[in-house]
Amino acid sequence: MAKKATNFKKSKTGLYVSLGSTAFGAISVAKQIRLARNDNDTLRLIDATVSAAAIVTGLAILYRELKRLGDDDVLLG
Repeated sequence: MAKKATNFKKSKTGLYVSLGSTAFGAISVAKQIRLARNDNDTLRLIDATVSAAAIVTGLAILYRELKRLGDDDVLLG
């Protein structure tokens, strides 16, 4: 069962699901940033900024994995 989950995570479908869930996380962080700015809460703003950086990094990694899978498909076809 764990092997199936690992294979799904490395599949194109799994990567697209990860991209989608990360996009929802980005919406949440955007709301958090807006609230922190409205409340002039520096600590919350720093937290949201770090979360945004993590999301950007995660998206870059997912994009790289998708690109690599696409390259593999071309080699196999």
